[in-house]
Amino acid sequence: MLDFAIFAVTFVIILIGAVLYLYPSVSPTNVLLYFSRDGNLPDIVNKGSLHEFLVGLHDEFGSVASFWFGRRPVVSLGAVDRLRQHINPNWTTDSFETMLKSLLGYQSGSGAGVTESMIRKKVYEGAINKTLENNFPLLLQLVEELVDKWASYPKSQHTPLCAHLLGLAMKAVTQLAMGSRFRDDAEVIRFRKNHEAIWSEIGKGYLDGSQEKSSSRKTHYESALAEMESVLKSVAKQRSGQGSSQSSFVNYLLQANLTERQLFFFTFMSVFLLFLYIIYACSHLYYFPVCIWAVHFLSVSEAVQERLYHELVEVLGEEPVTLEKIPQLRYCQQVLNETVRTAKLTPMATRLQEVEGKVDQHVIPKETLVIYALGVVLQDADTWSLPYRFNPDRFADESVIKSFSLLGFSGSQACPELRFAYTVAAVLLSTLVRRLRLHRVDGQVVEARYELVTTPKDDTWITFSKRN
Repeated sequence: MLDFAIFAVTFVIILIGAVLYLYPSVSPTNVLLYFSRDGNLPDIVNKGSLHEFLVGLHDEFGSVASFWFGRRPVVSLGAVDRLRQHINPNWTTDSFETMLKSLLGYQSGSGAGVTESMIRKKVYEGAINKTLENNFPLLLQLVEELVDKWASYPKSQHTPLCAHLLGLAMKAVTQLAMGSRFRDDAEVIRFRKNHEAIWSEIGKGYLDGSQEKSSSRKTHYESALAEMESVLKSVAKQRSGQGSSQSSFVNYLLQANLTERQLFFFTFMSVFLLFLYIIYACSHLYYFPVCIWAVHFLSVSEAVQERLYHELVEVLGEEPVTLEKIPQLRYCQQVLNETVRTAKLTPMATRLQEVEGKVDQHVIPKETLVIYALGVVLQDADTWSLPYRFNPDRFADESVIKSFSLLGFSGSQACPELRFAYTVAAVLLSTLVRRLRLHRVDGQVVEARYELVTTPKDDTWITFSKRN
């Protein structure tokens, strides 16, 4: 028995040594070692979310840490300077896009990954910009209709922001992306239903791959995906027969001479990312995250709300906002930046390490999944003073803006979907704040749910009063 015990202990020591030798990305003081098939997945579940797990991980092990995602080792970076070291030479494959391609059954040409990614970015960046430019009056109309509805309510009426902004988001994105067909509420509801079913599986599968364990879930997902693909192809066929005078997102993609499969994927990918940032589209609740958090933070910060009101009046007067005027709303931009930071809108991003890399003294092997723990970084006291306080004035500091841009939330690094979200939010706030005062509901506690985007766990309630 003693001999067996000695053998067992010796074997474990050798095994641990072999793992550390073969996986030298971090020192033994900042790596969690697990030998079960699930790795640290039970710890993530117990913490409530991957973000909350990463907060604890970095608090214990520092700004460079590693854990096991199932049987796969993962490196997480939780400080601005660590991200800066990794981003510059390693701006490589986006694993979220890779995962989405796999789920959609998308196959590209051999060796065309980087080129295809560059083509897609160029194509749909231009398409989104043109869509906004040519459909801005429609966006403004939809926002004004919602604000008119809110203005008709008595001051004492509690308004559910999530429910109301879902309606705005669904109408805006479907009509701007796919045209007048989605003025029909039945089409919007059908699209929403399929979108929810697909996004639910992507949200769950990204964490635990549980779809394969349930044939009913898999069937439901595949049915929704097939119907979504059919709708997008139908829209593309319908729009292609209407000439270049049409100004929807799909029309601009059609002008790029894409194959049918590329068109489906580019449209699907872009619409999904638009929903990710603009519509609240996850498995159980629905969120319009940028706008919901912005309105919420303004309702609990009267001083910020009044300062924004005075800027809007000074720049716009009583005229509707325009695309040309939005860049002049500097404090509004600061409010939106601080909204994204305080809410930790995107708590993480991922990259696949295509070549061996290094952060400080830590070697990151080829094909390692690297997580940018943005939710940790956005409330790091070494980067942001009083990080838990909502304070748009911090973005008057150029060094703060540079740090924020590095994380991909502004400047040239920001994705077109997020810029779209900022534009929609600026239109909403410029219309809303000039007409109504926003008031929080006493006693309401707003808790966050950390998934692929950060959202309120429950609907957020607010009241309004007229300014004049």
